[in-house]
Parts: sequence; structure tokens; C-alpha cells
Amino acid sequence: MDFYDLLQNHAALFLLVMTRVSGLFIIAPFWGGQNIPVYFRAGIAFVISLVLFPVLDQKMAIEAPASIFGYMLAVLSELFIGWLIGFVAYIALMAINMAGKIMDMQAGFAVVNEMDPTSNQQNPLIGSFLYYLTLIIFVVTNGHHMLLGALVGSFDSVPVLGMNVDVSSLANLIVDFTAGIFLTGMKIAMPLTFAILLTNVSLGVLARTMPQMNIFVVGIPMQIIIGLFTVGIIMPFYVMFLDVLFNEMYGNISIALRALQ
Repeated sequence: MDFYDLLQNHAALFLLVMTRVSGLFIIAPFWGGQNIPVYFRAGIAFVISLVLFPVLDQKMAIEAPASIFGYMLAVLSELFIGWLIGFVAYIALMAINMAGKIMDMQAGFAVVNEMDPTSNQQNPLIGSFLYYLTLIIFVVTNGHHMLLGALVGSFDSVPVLGMNVDVSSLANLIVDFTAGIFLTGMKIAMPLTFAILLTNVSLGVLARTMPQMNIFVVGIPMQIIIGLFTVGIIMPFYVMFLDVLFNEMYGNISIALRALQ
């Protein structure tokens, strides 16, 4: 048996499986962090593919495309499936980051940023705190295992070389998921935004009744104090909200996979 026959029978399936697994490690939370070395992520993807291959090789027998161009399209489709699973999970954490930026802007921390090693971007203080807290809870609740489970289950929902997608409906679905970043972010930031709004209204009334008071000297520290106090109050409810957010994320992954069938 020459190499081309081997490629058609078994090696083609293994390479396509590893391509789908690698797509998850591009952008998914925890697995796709930029602070994790690329070689380490590639090694984990190879090991996972090696474990999945014997099971998938018995369940499905594929015929590799005869042309190089066809095989390249197959590789891109499998990479897209893995990327889509990671992208839906990534959106949930970006909603947290969006909420943190809104809260920092309201509380007066918008000019204070720190470098986030997981995304190589500068994030504000409250945003970084919420993001790291969410990532810790995500790992503690085995969310990273759930992502791997969704990846393994995707081979049953969308077999290798079995992606059948309507481009317009998939594009609308991705737009809806992306729009959810702003909606979820505003929901999380609403308590602090409302508290700062009441603070600003109170300071405005105080400025009219006591014109001799320097409202800027009083207002800026008060916004910071009120902002931190509000964040401390909403923390228990925020952790409860994360459970809803993660369940919605897993549901969105299932919806995205059904759109590829």
C-alpha cells in the first residue's frame, strides 16, 4: 500500500480530526490563551486527536477527496467547526470583559489599564478582575472539560466531511451571538451604572444647593468609593449569574453545531 492509499484510508481521517481539535485551541477560553505556548497547545491537540482517532476510525469510514483542492476545503471546514465551538465560548467571556469596561468607565477607572497576558491587550481594573474571576470559576466548574465534551460530541452531530451549512443563516447566527456581548455586558454593568447615575444626580443637586463646594474634588473619589462598594455588593449575585451564562454558552454551542448539520 502506497502513501496515497494510506492517506485515503486512515491518515486522512486522523489529519481532519486533528484539524478540528486544533480549531478549538485557537480561540477557546483556557485552551486558547495566548500565554500558553503554541507548541504546548499543538501537543495537547495531537494527544487528544490520537485518543479520539481509534474510536472515530471504527465509527466512520470516509473517502478522502481525490484532489488537493478538495482536501484543502475539507481541512478548512473541519478547522471552522472547531473554531466555532471555541468562538461561542469566547463570546461569553468577552461579554464579561465588555461589562468590566463599562463599569470601569462609570467608576472612574477607565484611564487605569493593565496588560492581560491571555489576550495581549490592555484591560481596565474591574474588567480584569471580573475576567479572571470568571475564568477561575469556569475552570473550577469543569467548563474546560465541557468544551472538550462538546468537541467530542461534535463528531456525532457533524461527522467528518459532513458539514452542510447555509452561509446566510450561519452568518446571522454568528451576528446574533456577537450582539449578545453588548446585551449581556449591559445587564452585568447595570447595577453599578445605576448607582453611579444616582450619585451624579445627588452631586448635581448638591452643587446647586452649595455652590461654594468644589464638586469635582468630592465627586471623583465618591464615584470610586460607590463603584467599589457596588461591585462588592453584587459579587454573590454575579457568581450566580455566571451559572446562567455558562448554561447559555453550552446551549449556544449546541445551536451552532445544529446549524452545521
